[in-house]
Amino acid sequence: MARLEEIIHGCIKGRRQEQEELYRMFAPKMYAVCLRYSRNQDEARDNLQDGFIKIFENIGQFRGAGSFEGWVRKIMVNTALQKYRGRYQLYALSDNESKAGNIPVDNISEIMGEKELLAMIQELPPRYKLVFNMYAIEGYSHKEIGEMLNITEGTSKSNLSRARDILQERVKQTQLEKNTMIS
Repeated sequence: MARLEEIIHGCIKGRRQEQEELYRMFAPKMYAVCLRYSRNQDEARDNLQDGFIKIFENIGQFRGAGSFEGWVRKIMVNTALQKYRGRYQLYALSDNESKAGNIPVDNISEIMGEKELLAMIQELPPRYKLVFNMYAIEGYSHKEIGEMLNITEGTSKSNLSRARDILQERVKQTQLEKNTMIS
């Protein structure tokens, strides 16, 4: 942990060596975060680069409250969200657009691997993917999501519900396809 503090201190002073070291230390994890909020790998790389620029510009504001990685992650998510807000409009679903109940699915780990599930999440419509990632992966509450995206809690909940419906349907379809191949 002492080395991280040295790197942070070097970054505050604008030393390139420490900036490069910080980048190498956090870029792989933060790229994965950016990818969840991006349309493709190029956009994720752009978000990663923009996020690190913000980190280096604002690193002096990190006060040690909480984990540094959490602070970095929050900057990456906010960077991606800023770009996202400019591209897409979020809206609430009407009750008849959202399916009632959950589709029963057997043990998901027996149906597909992590990469296949992440690919399904990546294919969600942008507004659903965003809310799903923020809620299910990042752990934000619907209230926090609403505040960050300037939408109501209800819109956040309905977009999450629809994302889950779509994913459940795709998992069910994958399960049927694999069962058909086995038969």
